[in-house]
Amino acid sequence: MPARPEEVTVSERCERGRCFCGGIVAELTGEPVWIGYDHDEDCRRAIGSPVVVWVGYRPAQFRVLQGVPTSFSKTPGVVRTFCGTCGTSISYADAGLPDEVYVTVGFLDHPEHFVPRVHAYWSQKVPWIESVDGSPRIEGYSRSRDPAIGTPKDRRG
Repeated sequence: MPARPEEVTVSERCERGRCFCGGIVAELTGEPVWIGYDHDEDCRRAIGSPVVVWVGYRPAQFRVLQGVPTSFSKTPGVVRTFCGTCGTSISYADAGLPDEVYVTVGFLDHPEHFVPRVHAYWSQKVPWIESVDGSPRIEGYSRSRDPAIGTPKDRRG
């Protein structure tokens, strides 16, 4: 009798993230749609860092397993989430990007799995930030937004 071929199990990529205090735990499945450095002023202030790395997923790929993130919106159509206990930044969602949610790489259990591919808002970077990674430098928005909604900058009062 011929040997049976080994069963091959294909597993979908699954990453987890948690806040500093452990009160919020989330799971991200599948491959991210975008990974990049963000140098813009709004994100610097919201995150409290001179640069942030965002990992983009489809909303259906992101699931909170434990806790309830607190949300905040300064710009119409933009919602940021964080842990209401320890303050860890978790995500960014923009109505102009309806099928995308961005998670801070620092929230993820294995940030080393997410290599940034682009520098967004390069023109707004802090002058002492240097980069030799060879990734493209984009002066403004790196993702095309729904023109009917516009950019976050268009929506500020």
